[in-house]
Amino acid sequence: MQSDKLKELYTGYVGTEPESVIEMPASGSNRRYFRMTGPQSIIGVIGECVEENRAFLYMDKHFLEKGLPVPRVYAQSEDQLAYIQEDLGDKILFNEIEKGRKTRVFSDHEKALLTKTIRKLCEFQFVGADGMDFSYCHPAADFNRRSIFWDLNYFKYCFLKATGLEFSEEKLEDDFQHLTDVLLRSSSATFMYRDFQSRNVMIKDGEPYFIDFQGGRKGPFYYDVASFLWQAKANFPNSLRKELLKEYIDALRKYKPVDEEYFYSQLRHFVLFRTLQVLGAYGFRGYFEKKPHFIQSVPFAINNLRELLRTPYVEYPYLNDLLNRLVNMSQFTDEIQKHMLTVKVMSFAYKKGIPNDSSGNGGGFVFDCRAVNNPGKYDRYKPFIGLDQPVIKFLEDDGEILEFLKHAYALVDASVKRYVERGFTNLMVCFGCTGGQHRSVYCAQHMAEHINKEFNLKVELVHREQNIEQTFLPKK
Repeated sequence: MQSDKLKELYTGYVGTEPESVIEMPASGSNRRYFRMTGPQSIIGVIGECVEENRAFLYMDKHFLEKGLPVPRVYAQSEDQLAYIQEDLGDKILFNEIEKGRKTRVFSDHEKALLTKTIRKLCEFQFVGADGMDFSYCHPAADFNRRSIFWDLNYFKYCFLKATGLEFSEEKLEDDFQHLTDVLLRSSSATFMYRDFQSRNVMIKDGEPYFIDFQGGRKGPFYYDVASFLWQAKANFPNSLRKELLKEYIDALRKYKPVDEEYFYSQLRHFVLFRTLQVLGAYGFRGYFEKKPHFIQSVPFAINNLRELLRTPYVEYPYLNDLLNRLVNMSQFTDEIQKHMLTVKVMSFAYKKGIPNDSSGNGGGFVFDCRAVNNPGKYDRYKPFIGLDQPVIKFLEDDGEILEFLKHAYALVDASVKRYVERGFTNLMVCFGCTGGQHRSVYCAQHMAEHINKEFNLKVELVHREQNIEQTFLPKK
């Protein structure tokens, strides 16, 4: 058994047999990891591909010589199918930022870890490339046209075709060619980690250590930045991405001049490319190998893609259209709707009580419209409600309600932005007046239309006392 090789390596290095050998949870690769305990805790690795193991062993030695934070390899088998390395502990960056990932509000501690990581990435890319023999890299020595097409076809055959979406292979290939040309204009002699994400970063003594870099090669630094900041399940809000990009650019200036406008314009293409590659991986690992973790990750990657497409990729017209059709397929929209914010807006009469929040969140905004001039005081407006033109004209000519709503919009807009960013699913906004007929109805109607238009969200509108309900759906 291969695990016997690990025991032999442990015994040879430590001087005594391990007290226990426990296999660790499987990751996305076919490599197997074991924690061996005794006088010293050591990680044993079994890899089925000699070339991949050889790449890791060479890179690890090279990075250590450069003073970079990677686990130290202690010993290896003669056939290079097994080796033992330093145990960095159990703190994975992905888990250390769990609270931020779930709430989309990252603490100062979480931000500090992420900042250290992305700045260290830059050092890894440039210092790590210095003197490296890229011929050890597997399966490719550099980021070239062929390797790009491997990943694009990975997406096409393992994900796109699995969805059942019809498309023109010829037109898609044309845009793939153009995308490849754009990516290759950023070619550089830096080390491209390729699978740089928070699951491949360990935290030891508060500092990041990098693991699983055996798939790295010579290539542009943009790829790793895209891979890290747009990792599907990392769930970084755009505000945090911007902060971390500033940190990366600051670190980058140590190694080369930076044209920020060009940096951001080029990065956008790598984010698209990486997102397609990730979907290909999720398709293969999830749809074909039936690994649930990857199937569960698909909605996150689709949502990333949906966000990217808000600014069209006009350079690739057919691909852009195809991807828009992809993210709007019912199998993805139905799932994403479960995680999208729905705003419920209600009008009500105070004398009948403030509405209950059926979502279970305990309610939201309650605006009191009773200070606004009341058309209900006048007999000619009593037959009408806040949706009727005579009442609308009265309220708008008076002007008080417009000022009132301006301030209400500002308060609600700020909350909606944060709710969307944090992944909340429900918000309630209520407007009350004396009878729930004029002022509250006018305000609730305008607030519902405003939110739907400004944020493209689903809004459920209820005029409780008038028994009127209306749903505003987001536009695709």
